[in-house]
Amino acid sequence: MHSQKMREIGPEVDPLRLACGYSRADLGKPNILVESVYGESHPGSMHLNELVEYVKRGAYEGGGAPLKYSCTDICDGIAQGTKGMDYSLVSREVIASAVEFHAEAGHFDGMVLVSGSDKAVPAHLIAAARLKMPAIFVPGGVMDQWIITLEQVGTIYSKLKRGEMEEDEYNFLREYSCPTNGTCAFLGTALTMQSLAEVLGLALPTSAVCPATSFEIRRLAQNAGSRIVELIDEKLTADKILTEEAFENAIIVHAAMAGSTNAMLHLPAIMKELGYKFSLKRVSEINDEVPFIVNVRPSGEYPANRLWFAGGVQKVMLELKDYLNLDCMTVTGRTVGENLENLEKTGFFKKRPLFLENYGLKVNDVIKSTEAPITKSGAIVVLRGNIGTGIIKRSAVDESMFNFTGPARGFDSQSDALKAIFGGEIKGGECIILRYEGPRANGMPEQFYVTEAISSNDKFNTSVALLT
Repeated sequence: MHSQKMREIGPEVDPLRLACGYSRADLGKPNILVESVYGESHPGSMHLNELVEYVKRGAYEGGGAPLKYSCTDICDGIAQGTKGMDYSLVSREVIASAVEFHAEAGHFDGMVLVSGSDKAVPAHLIAAARLKMPAIFVPGGVMDQWIITLEQVGTIYSKLKRGEMEEDEYNFLREYSCPTNGTCAFLGTALTMQSLAEVLGLALPTSAVCPATSFEIRRLAQNAGSRIVELIDEKLTADKILTEEAFENAIIVHAAMAGSTNAMLHLPAIMKELGYKFSLKRVSEINDEVPFIVNVRPSGEYPANRLWFAGGVQKVMLELKDYLNLDCMTVTGRTVGENLENLEKTGFFKKRPLFLENYGLKVNDVIKSTEAPITKSGAIVVLRGNIGTGIIKRSAVDESMFNFTGPARGFDSQSDALKAIFGGEIKGGECIILRYEGPRANGMPEQFYVTEAISSNDKFNTSVALLT
């Protein structure tokens, strides 16, 4: 093992490890890096220290010697609309690099990566692809939902600014939009990337979008800890799992889930580490072929924890079985198809309706069949023109806006555009163009508030276009 070779080279390794809590017996075991983004930065990372302890417990039970490392992430929700958002995409690279130097300088044989939110999940997947060592990803799960989900706060804020909501009601709804730890309860970037990690085969089946407050997510974390020791013995490394066919599966499921458009930024970065090329042409072809079937906010009706109750990512994959590459290997040591067969044999899917009965729902309310989808096409449309090539989320656009012609209104910042929108300067039929908000200018921050200011306005939602 790599760790044992490094012990032979460096006589200081053993005493330093003993001082960190290893026993003499631990020194000769597979050394496991348990890397998380635990910190008090946001609800999606607050609870990860507990999951780390369950991973360590599983690793010890499996015969490994785990050590925990961390590099916390920032919160896009807290940074949103401010200069802080300029650091969001950059933080992905910092976190990926932290995993790299922790793993390489620490001489580890395998690693378990624990995170749940927007930039941390893709950062950990980038690191796994880069290091090409045995690795398992443990998703941090989803928070509970009480009244509204966090992405609706932007909507009610816009209503408050327009005088359509009283301040007392606004404050009450906003206060309870994040009632527990876990990732925000809608299919934004965080839960999209959790889901794609499972589709790619790097996370244990059923672990993505699992309620963060449940015992189930802790059990899955412990299983990941014991499984990583087996992966080391089997020499099953991340690059053997993250194949081109696995990435195609991710794009297929993304189309069916109406996942975040940010996945189209993160998947190319992960693929680049493995020497694969990301094709927008192929994304377009897949979205023309694959139906949209997941009825979860923001493109659908229900909060994201209902998705896990309905069978989660594996149920979505079961519905998409005819579209997927079923022979792709996963961290279970079984293929995608074998994992689905195993879940069917153990009755996993048959028990799902019991969860949803509490909400007066059926599985088909949340995850549609491919024969009766929400729409016959997937979520993403690739746009091409003289300005450039871009993507848009078809599931979030009113059909009346599929064809649009209008005069352009240029703005040099999100704040300037917001002032114009709330100040009554924008008229129906206009196209807002935001400049100087790209990767070279300031790190490519999301333009979320402008999007919400338009989409939450019944008039603008069907009459104003936005280019960023």
